[in-house]
Amino acid sequence: TSAATTSRARITSHGGRSERLRPISTAPSSSNRYFSNRKNNKRPMKPKYILALDQGTTSSRAVLFNSRCEIVSMSQRPFNQQFPQPGWVEHNPLEIWSTQSFVMENVVNKADIEWSDIEALGITNQRETTVVWDRQTSEPVYNAIVWQDRRTADYCDVLRERGLTKRIREKTGLILDAYFSATKIRWILDNVPGARARAERDELCFGTVDSWLAWRLSGGRLHITDVSNASRTMLFDIHTLDWDDELLDLFDIPRSMLPEVVPTSAVYGTTDCPQIPVPIPIASLAGDQQAALFGQQCIAPFSAKTTYGTGCFIMLNTGDRPHASANNLLATVAWQLGGKTTYALEGSVFVGGSVIQWLRDGLKLFSSSADSEPLAASVEDTGGVYLVPALTGLGAPYWDPYARGTIVGITRGTTSAHITRAALEAIAFEVDDVVRAMAADTGHTSTEMRVDGGAVANSLLMQFQADLTGVRIIRPSVMESTALGVAMFAGLAVGFWHSTDEICALLKPDRTFSPEAAPALMEQRRKRWHEAVRRSRHWVEE
Repeated sequence: TSAATTSRARITSHGGRSERLRPISTAPSSSNRYFSNRKNNKRPMKPKYILALDQGTTSSRAVLFNSRCEIVSMSQRPFNQQFPQPGWVEHNPLEIWSTQSFVMENVVNKADIEWSDIEALGITNQRETTVVWDRQTSEPVYNAIVWQDRRTADYCDVLRERGLTKRIREKTGLILDAYFSATKIRWILDNVPGARARAERDELCFGTVDSWLAWRLSGGRLHITDVSNASRTMLFDIHTLDWDDELLDLFDIPRSMLPEVVPTSAVYGTTDCPQIPVPIPIASLAGDQQAALFGQQCIAPFSAKTTYGTGCFIMLNTGDRPHASANNLLATVAWQLGGKTTYALEGSVFVGGSVIQWLRDGLKLFSSSADSEPLAASVEDTGGVYLVPALTGLGAPYWDPYARGTIVGITRGTTSAHITRAALEAIAFEVDDVVRAMAADTGHTSTEMRVDGGAVANSLLMQFQADLTGVRIIRPSVMESTALGVAMFAGLAVGFWHSTDEICALLKPDRTFSPEAAPALMEQRRKRWHEAVRRSRHWVEE
């Protein structure tokens, strides 16, 4: 890729003054060409750390890891969700930056360390969310349009009617959908006054959130994205690993807006912003789900993980080549490490843990998300209630932007406990749909699945997931798999860790959930779920 010319510079300090030494050669070798050659050096006596910036859909987090992959300090701050119209979801990019700045400073203060104790930082991010900003002022021209946003669904229908679905999928591995960045960029250029003319004059930059943060952290010197994030834009050819001119012409997007595509693990430059007083290597960028796959040690082909966050994201490592799906799943780039590209098969569920947030904030059924487990456990089952959480349409394997949330099977005996349990079970049903689609695509049935994300603390949900899928569910001891994954990428890039084997030896599971329910009962429940899904589909369209 174009990152083959990226040079690295070691930073040393002389009485508070930073001096850039000669670049380290990036010539190919038998080891990872982007890794620091530190393995023959003795580790300094003073502890060193890796800082992971985890910018999610509802909050910004910073997590500090030591050399044993232990969390030393963590800080989190939520930011506002904006819903200007039904189906629209936006974030303020400046608020994303301010909250991320706050937590990265706070995490260092909480750990009582010096900034110079941090060997490198990595950025992992909500994917597909689209930011366009002014190249000179660094000011956004519009709010960030979030991955959940459905405003361009009609435009996707137009492209579908033109017969472009197959061509787009062949190049990108993606379903033609409003989920991805391309149609969001076009919307901004067409609807923000003057934006298209400014873009054509090379005045505007586009980036997913990793690009936006790298730009701000580097003082506007780095306009980059890694292959995992680029592969989610619907503008990137996952076979050639480059932006595709045919797709850029199709969506009418100037190539000059796009960031340079770089490996997932490499030193791209150093920080240069008021919030960080010393230059720190920026050494990894990774989409949140790809980072979680790596953080869960799903490094071997056909190993899989599910992240239970705002949405649910099921990802299967497919090795060194993309795997075309016949069941509406996505072929995507997992990471590029040591000059090798790894691919994955993914199913994205739009509403996962956010259905519990909706029960908490919208219906006021409980005051804390943690209360959902005891409330659901207070009844033996859902009492025949099924909840389809299509609050922003349905993702994989249905891809129906016109579906809407549905609750069926309500009787006079239905209580808030039954509805809460139905919501938790719905998350598991959504994941099961994708797991079964992956098995059909690959012909490979997994015996275990690794899990992470906030909802995995809910043991009732995890046990039901094991019963439904019929596989062992492995919950990790380090629950922050996304942050851990990007920290691992950054640490490998600077020689903080020397191999994935070294890292994996440090990580142990927390708990395993094995299937307990009768398969016939689960199949009966699955059929009723699919009937509920059928009733939720095409609601807006009809």
